[in-house]
Amino acid sequence: MRPAMVSEASASSPEIRLSGLEQRYRTEAGGEVLALTGIDLSIRRGEFVVLIGPSGCGKTTMLRIMAGLIRPTSGTVEIAGRPLWKGGARDDSAVQELGVAFQEANLFPWMRIEENIALPLKLRGVPKAKRLERARALTELVGIKGFERRWPRELSGGMRQRAAIARALSLDPHILLMDEPFGALDAMTRDRMNVELQRIWMMQGCTVVLVTHSISEAVFLADRIVLLSPRPGRMDTIIDVPFPRPRDGDSATRPEFQAIVRDLRKRLDAMS
Repeated sequence: MRPAMVSEASASSPEIRLSGLEQRYRTEAGGEVLALTGIDLSIRRGEFVVLIGPSGCGKTTMLRIMAGLIRPTSGTVEIAGRPLWKGGARDDSAVQELGVAFQEANLFPWMRIEENIALPLKLRGVPKAKRLERARALTELVGIKGFERRWPRELSGGMRQRAAIARALSLDPHILLMDEPFGALDAMTRDRMNVELQRIWMMQGCTVVLVTHSISEAVFLADRIVLLSPRPGRMDTIIDVPFPRPRDGDSATRPEFQAIVRDLRKRLDAMS
């Protein structure tokens, strides 16, 4: 089952394309570290792709390159068919397709929840009434309706992450990039948030790329899982996850689910 907002025709066209991607970093000692190399990946519109791999393999670097936060040393990044970088300059019109959520919610403590969610709209010059209307609609979407006027300190970790996701969705992005958004949550809250993220994605119809260290989280959420090799990160394996949606709490108990988890764990163990 595809997200309701994505047609079969649009779902077949690449929303993100990485070609010949390589990333090198200069060290303080004057040497170089090769973080990523030989990355070629196309992600279809409306697809949910999860990046996993050993620590230090370049998952977060790859996500930040997609977000336009890091310019790759070589190779190209296309967002909805447009180059993300033109020479040394980032194409901000391509960046506008993106929403980003990180492991820390990073809500401003002096702003109420609805103000935090509406901040990207405020920075775009959207009138206050319209941006607060959008923020309140998003609190309902992510399941924190009634908490619009609360301060971040008054919300649990899971609720703050819901607010951060709402903020990332405030500009109605075509692409949502997420770096370990639930990594700091306890296991039960994390499981609930995975179900909620699936629901939000299916309602919004956006393309999602998520980085995680959790194999079971990857299998639960993904249409495809991209396994990166140890540094320098290369495309090791791409695994299709064929289970129908919506997936629920019982999905992880099914033999076919556990078979993919075991296969991925075996592949990761072989890399250590």
